[in-house]
Amino acid sequence: MNRAPVIAGLGITEMGKVYGRTAPEFAAEAVRLAAADAGIELHEVDGLLTNTGITGDVGLGLQRDLGLRHLRLLSEVQAYGSSAGAMVQYAAMAVMSGMADIVACVFADAPLKDKSAGGGAAYAAAGRRPTGWQGLTAASGIYSANTMYALAARRHMQTYGTTSEQLGHIAVAQRAWAARNPLAQLREPITVEDHQSSRWIAEPFHLLDCCLVSNGGVAVLVTSADRAAGLAQPAVHIRGWGQAHPGYVMGRDSEFGLVSGAALSGPTALKMAGITIADIDVAELYDCYTYTALISLEDYGFCAKGEGGPFVAGGVLGPEGSLAVNTGGGQLSSYYMWGMTPLSEAVIQARGQGGERQAPRNDMVLVSGNGGLLDHHSTLILSPHAR
Repeated sequence: MNRAPVIAGLGITEMGKVYGRTAPEFAAEAVRLAAADAGIELHEVDGLLTNTGITGDVGLGLQRDLGLRHLRLLSEVQAYGSSAGAMVQYAAMAVMSGMADIVACVFADAPLKDKSAGGGAAYAAAGRRPTGWQGLTAASGIYSANTMYALAARRHMQTYGTTSEQLGHIAVAQRAWAARNPLAQLREPITVEDHQSSRWIAEPFHLLDCCLVSNGGVAVLVTSADRAAGLAQPAVHIRGWGQAHPGYVMGRDSEFGLVSGAALSGPTALKMAGITIADIDVAELYDCYTYTALISLEDYGFCAKGEGGPFVAGGVLGPEGSLAVNTGGGQLSSYYMWGMTPLSEAVIQARGQGGERQAPRNDMVLVSGNGGLLDHHSTLILSPHAR
């Protein structure tokens, strides 16, 4: 029996400012949609891996919500934005070993709350008040992901001369892809001038440097090539994978802000797949900020270290560019489902189901996930072709 791992199902719920539903409800719907997409009965799922977001309430209880019994694999996975890739890796190993036959991997979150007064939306961020030494940085305004990633981006700028305008080219290119994606939350074209005039969030980040906030859920089903052969969708073969957890100390001599985990997880995944970075046709990169996409491009080897700024400003990105990056619009313009944003688009591209945004070549698709403050990283190599 060919137990090579493949992705056989994809479920994406309604996404964005969707109110009145909990994260567990989104998660359950995403798994059901993935099963329907694959053409299987829900009870055929015998493995379940969950990843929860800001709201923190998607966990082992999802098994009961789905009515699944006698699972052979059940676990919560938490490496933040790298978790989607990690879940697929663990599911692949479970399938290869025979531990499970069909494993659902799911992420869901519902941090946006309806703000009836004024018709806007409120972001309900979970977390505790920092104490001790952490309180010192918080008191000076360095507290959120925005401010910490801003420090990382500023260090890259000071070291390599990267500019805000260069980061703007990433936002513009991804919005151009999003304009072709009916699932994207933001589809109106933007220019570098729009990027530069958008309000400051935490210097050097403008609003258009920062990802969306979304309610919703995404799930994928991992099974064996033999099991997928008779299912409804073309199999997406999981050809390689890797992880990296740098353990940066935010000190003067650390590489924080200059090197990401892609520098380690990327070569591991490429070696497993038996290819080089030159063989990649589509790159779906984690882009919580424009800077995150830029440093990932460098560390995967699409350009040399420190040359990411001129590289992205040179016209290589976007639908008319030579490199297909974040073809759905990424987290900047499509939707923010942590690592499931790049993974879901990668599955769509590998299947050849991208419609107007389908990349011209899709033989090898790279997927990146980034968690924490560049603390965790995952890489997948997907392909419509078996090894």
